[in-house]
Amino acid sequence: MGGMVRTVIRDLLPRLPDIETLRQRCLALATLEAVASPEWQSRYYSFDPRWADGEQMASMRNGSGDEYSIVFTGAGVFLRGFAHESNMSPAANDEELWPGLLDGLPGVFQAQASEPAFSYEGHLEATFCAWREHADVQWRTGEVVDDPAVLLRDGSEMVEILCDGTGQAYQKFAEDYYERRFDLATIAQIYAGRPLTETMVASLNTDTTLAEIADEVTAMGYPVA
Repeated sequence: MGGMVRTVIRDLLPRLPDIETLRQRCLALATLEAVASPEWQSRYYSFDPRWADGEQMASMRNGSGDEYSIVFTGAGVFLRGFAHESNMSPAANDEELWPGLLDGLPGVFQAQASEPAFSYEGHLEATFCAWREHADVQWRTGEVVDDPAVLLRDGSEMVEILCDGTGQAYQKFAEDYYERRFDLATIAQIYAGRPLTETMVASLNTDTTLAEIADEVTAMGYPVA
């Protein structure tokens, strides 16, 4: 294999939704997590509607060093993921990004690529990146340079949950992680943006109530009945 390699994130790009659909899915995931785990530190998925002036951010952290950040800006969206055990990690490559990772990144996303919160000692922590401007008809990513000596693994399977619009991927994750049943019909309602009700909360977590989480969910921008 010479030249370029077809990375996992590149394979996923055709399945990622458009910008607004992605934002709604990210908000749904964060809402589901707020219901499933009122303790913020135990959650995987979060959504900050006021990340910065004119920006919103969806994020995932698994507590073991893997994470992604998705920043929605006036220009579009920038997605950065970091798998700490990836052979494409800056930690495994003299603190340098893997060659080609940000090739072709539009100038409108340079601020996100240099965001201190996504960096370690001044270097972007990323093993995969993708972006999409509002005028784009598809997602884009850099032309990652192949290393014929290794099988590249960028860790982008962590964003595969965003490719699913049914809620089944979240149900599988949640039942594994929280070790209890999660009602798919309720998950689907939240994916569809239906206002959160007491009945919906009870079907996902009998240990919390709508009143306990309503303020937080409303602050994220999700409707509450």
